[in-house]
Amino acid sequence: MRKQGLVLVLLVLSIASFRMLTGCRKTMHTRGLTPASLTIPADFPNPLHTFQDNPLTKEGIELGRRLFYEPLLSVDNNHPCSSCHEQVAAFGTFEHDRSHGVFESHTLRNAPVLFNLAWYPTFHWDGAFQSLEEEFIHPITAKTEMGEQFSAIKRKLERIPYYQRAFRDVFHSYEIEPYQLLRALAQFTGTMISANSKYDQVKRSQLTFTTQEANGYQLFKANCASCHPEPLFTDFSFRNIGLSVDPFLKDYGRMLVSRKKEDSLKFRVPTLRNVMLSSNYMHDGRFMTLEQCINHYRVGIVNSNTLDPLLKNGISLSNRESADLIAFLKTLTDSSFVQNSYLAKPK
Repeated sequence: MRKQGLVLVLLVLSIASFRMLTGCRKTMHTRGLTPASLTIPADFPNPLHTFQDNPLTKEGIELGRRLFYEPLLSVDNNHPCSSCHEQVAAFGTFEHDRSHGVFESHTLRNAPVLFNLAWYPTFHWDGAFQSLEEEFIHPITAKTEMGEQFSAIKRKLERIPYYQRAFRDVFHSYEIEPYQLLRALAQFTGTMISANSKYDQVKRSQLTFTTQEANGYQLFKANCASCHPEPLFTDFSFRNIGLSVDPFLKDYGRMLVSRKKEDSLKFRVPTLRNVMLSSNYMHDGRFMTLEQCINHYRVGIVNSNTLDPLLKNGISLSNRESADLIAFLKTLTDSSFVQNSYLAKPK
C-alpha cells in the first residue's frame, strides 16, 4: 500500500501542476488554424466535454494523432499510447488480459476502449480523472505503463523538426510544454466517435436485424439495459458485478480513489459498443470471450457487501438466449471505426 500511496501522491502533484498551467493559459489562440468540431450522432445526448478551453482544430487533432502513436513518449522509446490502445481492438487492449508496459512490466488493469470519450463524466476504470487532458498523465508517467517524465519528453520532442513546427503552429509557442501535449492528445482522442454499427444502421432504418439479433435485442433490454443504456451502452456508474478478487492484483477498484469502503470492488460500467473487438474482458481482462462474460452473470457471481443489488440473484438465461444475446452484441461492432485511416498510425 505504501507504493500505491506514493504513486497517488505523485499523480495528485502532477494534476495540480497541470491545473496551474492550464489555469494560467485557458485561452488557446487558433489564428491561422483550421477550425474543427465534434461530430455528435443524431441520437446521442449532448456531450459533457465541449472543448471550450481547448478549441478543436484540424492541426491540433493531427498533432494529437501523431503523439498518440509516438514511442518517444515512453521511457524506453518503444511504448506509445497505441501499444495498449490498438485500433483493431477499438482502441482497447487486443487479446491480452492486462496491458504490457515498459521493461516487460504489466499494468494493473485491462486498457479500456477509447471512443465517444466526450460523453464520459470521469475516466479510467476507477474514475480517478475528471478531464480528457488529465487522464493522460497517469499512463505517460506510471512505472508499469509508459514510465516517462514530461521534462524528458520535452527534450526528445524538441529535437524533431516536425514537433518543433507543429507545436509552434498549433499553440503559438516556441517551447513544447506538458499542457500542450496533453491538450493535443485530448483533441485527438476526444473526437474519436463510434456510431456506425449495424445497430446504428438499424436505428436509422437502413438495415434490419435478423430474427436471432432481434431476439437478442429484447433480451438485452430486459436484462442489461439498466447498466448499459442506449445509445452509449454505459451509464458510467461504478458497480460491483460479483467478480472475485484476484489474490495477486488485489485491486479493489473505486475504493482506491474514494477511500470509501462502500466503493470496494466497484469498477466503471464499460460501454458495450465494439465489444466483440475488445477482448479480453472485465477490468483485469480475466475473461477471453463473451460467452465467459455471460456465464459469469448466469452462474459465477460472488456475493459481497457491495454487490450490486440488481445482480443479487444473477441473470437467468438459457443457452439459446445467451447465443441470441451475443448475436445482438455483435451488431454493436463499428467496422468503419476500426478501419478509419484518419485514426490510424500516420505513414
